[in-house]
Amino acid sequence: MDPKQIVQTDPDILGGTPVFVGTRVPVDALVDFLEGGDTIEDFLENYPGVSREQVVAFLEEASRALVAKIA
Repeated sequence: MDPKQIVQTDPDILGGTPVFVGTRVPVDALVDFLEGGDTIEDFLENYPGVSREQVVAFLEEASRALVAKIA
């Protein structure tokens, strides 16, 4: 998935907080869900505007960025 289809920042949407494209759902909400022990399914039930593909692509990109940073 093209990174431009995953996350966007726009000063007119939540003051520029990174959100999933096409939504007002901050990516931090996903991180909070996962840190709290919830599943991706729990997140998607609470935020039906976010697609599973966006969530998986975000996690893959975050993983790649972390590995690249420490390598």
